[in-house]
Amino acid sequence: MKFHYHLLINPAAGSGNGGKKAEKIIQLLDDGNYTYTPYYTEKPGDEKALVERLGALLSPWSATCEENHLDNSFHLLVVIGGDGTLHEVVNQFYNLGLELPVSYIPAGSGNDFARGIGLSRDPEKAFEQITSALQPQPINVFRYEEKIREESGLVLNNVGIGLDALIVATTNASTSKKVLNKYHLGSASYALYLVKAILTQKTFPILVELNGQSLNFERTFLCTTTNIPYFGGGIAIAPMADPKKDTIDLVVVEKPNLPAILRFLIQLLRKKHTENKHYKHFTSSRIRIVSVVPQHGQADGENMGERSFDINFSTTTQYIWYADKRTEK
Repeated sequence: MKFHYHLLINPAAGSGNGGKKAEKIIQLLDDGNYTYTPYYTEKPGDEKALVERLGALLSPWSATCEENHLDNSFHLLVVIGGDGTLHEVVNQFYNLGLELPVSYIPAGSGNDFARGIGLSRDPEKAFEQITSALQPQPINVFRYEEKIREESGLVLNNVGIGLDALIVATTNASTSKKVLNKYHLGSASYALYLVKAILTQKTFPILVELNGQSLNFERTFLCTTTNIPYFGGGIAIAPMADPKKDTIDLVVVEKPNLPAILRFLIQLLRKKHTENKHYKHFTSSRIRIVSVVPQHGQADGENMGERSFDINFSTTTQYIWYADKRTEK
């Protein structure tokens, strides 16, 4: 099957890593005599305009695609940027009612989505996974509807309320993130603000509805609804999560006191945190979370602001074009 690759490039992703990785990918495309067209974002929100512009050009996927494109090119969008860039792209698909596959070269700070689906964070290896793929992979994502502000959209990684969202808000506003990204240490920027967030994050009550149950947590410290194991640049907060399953994983951590949460963090680093008695894990295809006391929120590493939440989650599918080397024999 012939391809025409449409490259949506966020050069500012990863404090400039997006532009550098795009140069490598373009060189590989030139060396391999591939057909492609690059498009660059210049400011936040450009992703939406580019997707709207390209929507009619891109090829939808079906079981007969390979036969239909033997003589004609399959037009595939390849996002080169961070998880936030990919988040904006698939949400614009959603807003425009487009069901299209998308591919991805991770170039952000955390790159948790790539980790979660088995896509290499090395641009050359990710390029090989994309160009060797014969069809896209169905990836479970989730749809959210937030009642208070009447918002809706898609989430690829996770939505966090509390600790992880406070870390995202603090990190994204910091200058150290840019410095660490320069030396390919973007994940360390999250760790840098972890201690500060632990000391400043207060507990808060939430209501959770899932599997026919209503659960109240009075001293919530962290509440993360996730599709993949990771957040914060590789921290496996939900190691049991699997983006190939049509379920949502919810992690709630309650904080009885500071020593207990410090023990939890040590266990988290040792990957023993799921054994902690304050760690609660749930799985469902539909989840509702209500947080009346305003808290920081984050979606796919993007700051949602400090606010109250009444948010419903359900599962859906997004096709990602790549070869998952973990499942190949």
